[in-house]
Amino acid sequence: QPVEATDDAFWDQFWADTATSVQDVFALVPAAEIRAVREESPSNLATLCYKAVEKLVQGAESGCHTEKERQIVLNCCRLLTRILPYIFEDPDWRGFFWSTVPGAGRGGGDEDDENARPLAESLLLAVTDLLFCPDFTVQSHRRSTVDTAEDIHSIDSCEYIWEAGVGFAHSPQPNYIHDLNRTELLKLLLTCFSEAMYLPPSSDSSNTNPWVQFFCSTENRHALPLFTSLLNVVCAYDPVGYGIPYNHLLFSDYREPLVEEAAQVLIVTLDYDSSTSSSPTVDGTTTGTAMDDVDPPGPDNLFVNYLSRIHREEDFQFILKGVARLLSNPLVQTYLPNSAKKIQFHQELLVLFWKLCDFNKKFLFFVLKSSDVLDILVPILYFLNDARADQSRVGLMHIGVFILLLLSGERNFGVRLNKPYSVRVPMDIPVFTGTHADLLIIVFHKIITSGHQRLQPLFDCLLTIVVNVSPYLKSLSMVAANKLLHLLEAFSTTWFLFSAVQNHHLVFFLLEVFNNIIQYQFDGNSNLVYAVIRKRNVFHQLANLPTDSQSIQKGLQRKKKTPEPISRTNSQDGASMEGSRPAAPAEPGTLKTSLVATPGIDKLTEKSQVSEDGTMRSLEPEASQLSPEGNPPAALSDGEPWSGESSHSWRDRRRLSSASSSGQWTPTPDWVMSWKSKLPLQTIMRLLQVLVPQVEKICIDKGLTDESEILKFLQHGTLVGLLPVPHPILIRKYQANSGTAMWFRTYMWGVIYLRNVDPPIWYDTDVKLFEIQRV
Repeated sequence: QPVEATDDAFWDQFWADTATSVQDVFALVPAAEIRAVREESPSNLATLCYKAVEKLVQGAESGCHTEKERQIVLNCCRLLTRILPYIFEDPDWRGFFWSTVPGAGRGGGDEDDENARPLAESLLLAVTDLLFCPDFTVQSHRRSTVDTAEDIHSIDSCEYIWEAGVGFAHSPQPNYIHDLNRTELLKLLLTCFSEAMYLPPSSDSSNTNPWVQFFCSTENRHALPLFTSLLNVVCAYDPVGYGIPYNHLLFSDYREPLVEEAAQVLIVTLDYDSSTSSSPTVDGTTTGTAMDDVDPPGPDNLFVNYLSRIHREEDFQFILKGVARLLSNPLVQTYLPNSAKKIQFHQELLVLFWKLCDFNKKFLFFVLKSSDVLDILVPILYFLNDARADQSRVGLMHIGVFILLLLSGERNFGVRLNKPYSVRVPMDIPVFTGTHADLLIIVFHKIITSGHQRLQPLFDCLLTIVVNVSPYLKSLSMVAANKLLHLLEAFSTTWFLFSAVQNHHLVFFLLEVFNNIIQYQFDGNSNLVYAVIRKRNVFHQLANLPTDSQSIQKGLQRKKKTPEPISRTNSQDGASMEGSRPAAPAEPGTLKTSLVATPGIDKLTEKSQVSEDGTMRSLEPEASQLSPEGNPPAALSDGEPWSGESSHSWRDRRRLSSASSSGQWTPTPDWVMSWKSKLPLQTIMRLLQVLVPQVEKICIDKGLTDESEILKFLQHGTLVGLLPVPHPILIRKYQANSGTAMWFRTYMWGVIYLRNVDPPIWYDTDVKLFEIQRV
């Protein structure tokens, strides 16, 4: 039966209890009870929510000076965190927080209801005030007694930023009680924002999250200090602490939960589709001046706006160093097992790094200006290699590849890859001596040949990255050169080329890589040239690819019986690095969240041509004669739940993904001819024509079977004047589009859903943005 809103004794029992924890609240208020109240006595649920918000507003007004007030605020905070998901899962209740409560005027309803705020707005404003509440979430600057306590409305929260870093030089004394209180309030904020989880994915990017929209608007007077606090807390965090082994086992780290929560709130507030708006950033050539206000107005979302306007070198350095330190943390090898703390929020960090590069072009240029970018690259390659066999980490694979695709669109990235790779992070890859480019190629080869089937849609992306960097690679190691040829060998078999409409694209990408290196970096690449000569039959077979129907059918019949995507027998893999663990599949029963399909590579990127002077100009889509015919249909991605996945081999997967709506696609002689005639083989054929007889002569004359003599000859050889005119370098740059914006939204909320298990905020509620699946 409904309880009167005025019955204070009844309502106060919900928050007046002495100290409870958020875990207690979750245990005491079971899901079934919340749903029962929602269905059977909705007015009680409405009153409870309204009263809890009212208590938070009162706490924010008064400044929470007594222990009792702080306790009430925390308990209301925990209670709302518990209840909100059940409000969001019911469409009839979703508007509740955006309505004004009738008769809720202070003093019994004399005031006009007109100017009353919606409940959601009151809640968000109270939480932001509480996040800068002296002696509750920040150090008080006053040393005096309670009588002259700071008035919460007169304080300038910019003086209370939580951590030194961007735009703030003073690092406050750490206080674990403040950290705990901030964490609870941020958890509530994240729960408010999670309404997005209860709406199905839509391609319409205009449906902004009203909670985030209001929170990141000018209505929030703490927007700037809060943005800065969240960013600085994340980037200043050093999980290893003072370097004492095992210190994380002796002292509870109150910072880490705060940093995780801050990272999650930050990426959710930055969930903004940049493809629909004019880009908020300057083009990177002009530097920020005092005239900054003549820039085009940024987006309404202040967090995106602030992020895009960071421009001081020292701020960029602070952010990059912080993100690199945290991403490298899981790679840190110690001689004492478990002696260093390992962070778990690398996926949130990757999303944050992506947003920084996407919204702030100056930051992207800063990252690529020095070899610091390699401190981001190596951890990403480590995660990609480690997750390649694990179906529950497909999202991690995608974001890692997206970041590398974004970076590879800039010339500097290719140049930086020439730095020798000396850090020996234990990875399950063959041992090699070489550069970061070798590391990248070897890891990509490993993903393609020994990853699981779901990674298929990423092959185009992986090879596009290699194409983008190839014109700048000064010297590939023999191991990496062999890996590239092994991929070409695998992708140019007739059954692979004929079994799906877009498979031949992979061959085009690889030929483009070889052409770029031969034309622009011939001098240092004797290893690759030697590998091309050794495997010359692959190129001859491609040039003589049969196109009659009978041969096509025969090629399709040649399918090997093994479900293994690519035979690895002819790829000489040496022993893996010492101390590395093989990439393992997910433990059965691991929870994962589904993802929407990602756009095909032709939608993800736009072509740019590099001119003589190194500048890039965008090509009109019609103008690209070089691309093979036929745009690939978007490959099936994780979006569709696959039944009986294991029974479908990788090959069938590739075939099924290309079946058009009109039924099964079949290869025809005309179709094969249409792209065979465009295979860019001229440069390689000319190279073979010139060098093969010379190499054979050396072998006969000197009776050589020794590689080193031939390599020496190739090192000093030259093809100047013998090769066709160099082709223009073509770079495929990532371009923002609403498809990837939606992918990021589902991925990000999926990560947040799975990572919040204690307490399990959203567990067992009716989430619509993704499906929760078990491996």
